[in-house]
Amino acid sequence: MLTIYNKKKEKKYGDDSPYGIFVDQAGYFTESRKTAVIPFETDIFAITDENGEKHFEGKATAFGHDDCSDDDIYIADFTDLKRPGSYRVTADGKTSALFHIGDTVYSRLLNDVSKAFYFMRCGMALEERYAGAFAHAKCHCSEAEMLAEGGFRKITGGWHDAGDYGRYVSSGACACAHLLYAFKLFPGVFAKQELGIPESGSGFPDIISECRYELEWLLKMQRDDGAAYHKETTMRHASFIMPERDNEQMYVFTISSSATADLCAVCALAASVFVHYDDEFAKRLQRAALRAYNWLEDHPEFVGFYNPAGCDTGLYAEESDVDNRYWAAAEMYSLTGEKRYQDTFRSLFKSPYFDGKTYIKLALGHGHIGGLGSLAYMMADREDRDNDVAQKIKDLLVSEAYWLRDKALKNGYGCTLEDYEYYWGSNMTVLHNGVKFILAHMLTGSREFYDCALEQAHVLLGRNAMGYCYVTGYGEFKPVHPHYRPTIADGVEPCIPGMVIGGPNHDLSDPYAKEIVPVGTPPMKCYADDERCYSLNEVAIYWNSPAVMLFAGIEALK
Repeated sequence: MLTIYNKKKEKKYGDDSPYGIFVDQAGYFTESRKTAVIPFETDIFAITDENGEKHFEGKATAFGHDDCSDDDIYIADFTDLKRPGSYRVTADGKTSALFHIGDTVYSRLLNDVSKAFYFMRCGMALEERYAGAFAHAKCHCSEAEMLAEGGFRKITGGWHDAGDYGRYVSSGACACAHLLYAFKLFPGVFAKQELGIPESGSGFPDIISECRYELEWLLKMQRDDGAAYHKETTMRHASFIMPERDNEQMYVFTISSSATADLCAVCALAASVFVHYDDEFAKRLQRAALRAYNWLEDHPEFVGFYNPAGCDTGLYAEESDVDNRYWAAAEMYSLTGEKRYQDTFRSLFKSPYFDGKTYIKLALGHGHIGGLGSLAYMMADREDRDNDVAQKIKDLLVSEAYWLRDKALKNGYGCTLEDYEYYWGSNMTVLHNGVKFILAHMLTGSREFYDCALEQAHVLLGRNAMGYCYVTGYGEFKPVHPHYRPTIADGVEPCIPGMVIGGPNHDLSDPYAKEIVPVGTPPMKCYADDERCYSLNEVAIYWNSPAVMLFAGIEALK
């Protein structure tokens, strides 16, 4: 059992929100739809400012019973309140957390969910002038043992993956790709973003500099023949200590075809971005992508990954690499326009692997990543692109957006998840769905899809059955005990702001969650703010990265 060094009062399930009415604790745009959820029968609600002065009064609308939360819900709609300021919703003696109305309610949040990647950097000291109270010494700089070839190599850098200190090619490639696509789709948002990282002021957008830090590590994880090692970790997760105190032997594990395809894809994507900022680095990335792709062509068989005996760090194993190869072929075609990549992509698009599983063509996560391949092909600026295939992808995406919209309309909190979708990292799925709404809005011009994306942001930021704002540092009711080692070990009372929490998980996939959350708890309430509960309360780079995509889209298109 891991030793927990808890610097704060331990929080247990049952310490319910002190607020009986649930709102987006970051806030609402002046001209957007604004609703709060009241999980009890009521008639009249009011909106008051910080001094208790009433600014709006309305009649709550009965929604009915919500199965995911087991709540009987009433909706307070205060869309007509457009006066910027800070407010609470009140009804029958109960109140909401404080929220804001204005046109910049998500601006600081976007900066913080973006800067969270800086705090996850491995292999360098985080200096006080950039990290403030969360500064710490450099970590994990010793040589790693190469388990496949033997010997030792110094492979430093990259981002810590999650609450642990491992680094994984597939999850890192996925998170980096989300950031790169956020930049490609919404460059104006990032052109003016100032994160306060060591590279700020270099002439590069800060988000691109942050991606480069991960990409430099990914390049080191490629063998000379083009294949990619699957991960670099210790054999067992560290205790709850600061990263510089984790002095166990590092290992670079064996290759996998999924990691190789993901490395190929993200390097090709990054090359298309960096060619406008650093041509030499773009060429390095393209050469790495080509070596990886050639290895994949020479090795059409699936090469899986399995932890060796005695290793308990993240597995990130996959049962197939078809969607990874699909992404790689799309990015290589988008970058180069070469026929062989398009031929492979079109062949994979029609592959029997996708029969009955077309959702994988739209999936944006590290486990199923085909959606990034579809996005790459859809965005490819090539005259010979197969427009029939591109149109089919667009149609699939818009159809999925309508399906997600209909699911949200059936949920009392406006969430796109059904009961079975409250699995490990459910907030990631909420964010992915929000991104799909943004893309559907861009494809169709329908404002309805933009509004649906906003609804998913509201769910994440507090308008949910637990009343938590699931981003650290935001709102009056938020997680303060995330499963993240530095938060427990650094001796600093607040958490690093801007980290997305995994969220409710009806599977209760760790022993502490099973101990804390009562049997029979509704799916949307299967959550506890307890640092031991890694299946409920962990942070991860690939949960933050779709948050960057979503909030960048919301900001750019508002």
